[in-house]
Amino acid sequence: MLRLMNRSRLETFIQYSRILKYRALSNCHRVSGGPPIVVQPLLLIGPGSIVLGEKVEFGWQRSNSFYTGYCHLEASAPHATIEIGDGAQINNNAFIKSEGPGIRIGPRALIGSEVTIYDSDFHDLHPARRRNGRPNMAAVELAEDVFIGDRVMILKGVRIGANSVVGAGSIVTSSIPEGMIAAGNPARIIGSVPDTHLEQLIAIAHTEDKAA
Repeated sequence: MLRLMNRSRLETFIQYSRILKYRALSNCHRVSGGPPIVVQPLLLIGPGSIVLGEKVEFGWQRSNSFYTGYCHLEASAPHATIEIGDGAQINNNAFIKSEGPGIRIGPRALIGSEVTIYDSDFHDLHPARRRNGRPNMAAVELAEDVFIGDRVMILKGVRIGANSVVGAGSIVTSSIPEGMIAAGNPARIIGSVPDTHLEQLIAIAHTEDKAA
């Protein structure tokens, strides 16, 4: 009688097999930095360059589509660049594609599941030129410590300032200043991120008052 494999070992084996498959399918030869922490399969494709910082993590076991999806990074033109800073965590099924101007994600960013980031329209808007025209493009930048919720779409030309938060399901078409909370379609500022440094100073002051 065949013994059933321990569940945790079976899960590890299945996921690792999928990771190896997507690694074999990756064809981007200009990948530098890292190496990344790959928890969900990661596909790196295109003739452009992909630069990964230290301890960049892809996938999260307790999020949607962990065993069925993959993270997709594509630098689809020779001059296209995707850069991801140290300690960034990118959840399941992220789709990040640069056609030229570049996409930069800063250190310690938290990117939710099924997030999409584009730096191009990929097609000319004029009907007669949609297949062979020149699309609009502009660089995308996410500064350090941003927090992007699940299923957010970030479009060309957007800059999201440090520490800012984008609510789940939002479509970001314009830039968001530092320390702001934005949500909606299109995303609009709905508040500001608490000043944790100020809160820490207030807590210390209260502690000192009680001790006095």
